[in-house]
Amino acid sequence: MAYGVAAAHTRLETSPHSSPGWFFDVDQAVGAMGCALLWIRRRRPLVLALVLVALSAAFEFVSGAMLVSLFTVAVHERPRKTMEVFLASVAAALAFTLLHPEPGLSSVLLFLFGAVIQGSAVSWGMFVHHQRQLVRNAAAEANLRAEQAQLRAREAVAREMHDVLGHRLSLLSVYAGALEFRPDAAREDIARMAAVIRESAHQALQDLREVIGVLRAPEGELPQPTLADVHRLVSESCRAGMRVELLGETLDTAPETAGRCAYRVVQEALTNVRKHAFGAGVSVRLNGRAVQGITVLVVNTAPGASAVGVPPPAPDAPPGQGLVGLAERVALCGGHLEYGATDDGGWKVKAYLPWP
Repeated sequence: MAYGVAAAHTRLETSPHSSPGWFFDVDQAVGAMGCALLWIRRRRPLVLALVLVALSAAFEFVSGAMLVSLFTVAVHERPRKTMEVFLASVAAALAFTLLHPEPGLSSVLLFLFGAVIQGSAVSWGMFVHHQRQLVRNAAAEANLRAEQAQLRAREAVAREMHDVLGHRLSLLSVYAGALEFRPDAAREDIARMAAVIRESAHQALQDLREVIGVLRAPEGELPQPTLADVHRLVSESCRAGMRVELLGETLDTAPETAGRCAYRVVQEALTNVRKHAFGAGVSVRLNGRAVQGITVLVVNTAPGASAVGVPPPAPDAPPGQGLVGLAERVALCGGHLEYGATDDGGWKVKAYLPWP
């Protein structure tokens, strides 16, 4: 198929009686109309392409607009639709070749020439479509990664709030229960319990401010405890009336990440004892060294009477998700967590953490 005005004049000059004179004027009018319709090619690319393909079977001047519409379809439509329109355009090229043969030129070569030009337009459009799809996919993946990063940050803050505030509030619950259970206690004991409640409430507010500060300023981070703070953790629990024994090594040279995770294991275990088994005896054992790793073992006996006369928590207190989150935290550090009931009716939490 020949494309353009020059090719049309050549055909008319070589074969002046191949078509009536008015047909050339109609061909030009249809070509101008096809160019004008290109303004709507992005709103109705498929419909416009089919109309121009049908007109190109009889009119030559509309072929340029038809090529542009083929390119637009390839850019904006699915590949399957694009191939259907392309096959229709090849059929239209074959029809044009049969309706308007060129004297002295091979019809097969003219048909192949037109098909190659149409295929080139479609191929280039499909390439642009593929590139745009890659850009959209990359943007979607970037948004997904950003959402996942925000979710991980929120989970980290929620985990810190659970670990820190859960420990503080459980202490408040113990001492508030003591005041309720023993209203006739000595004034010195009541004053001491009230002081601990005030101190724990103040510390809980401080921890909450730190967590909220992280939410308001994501570039900051919470002050993190270390393994050396386990002694303070045990002392607070003992002052609250628990019977806690710390055994094993100090592990002052333990890695920061592993030490912090070990601290959280002990903190969560002691918090759960206060919630569900107050009055039970608890042993905390820390062992480890470089290469061999860190082992944390917290075992409590069955619930018993409190040494300070504080009643145990309500038996219908719903269990939380602390151990599940703790297992995830330990796994992120490269270790593993085990927990479950002991033979004597108590509870055991055991964690292993790597020490490079």
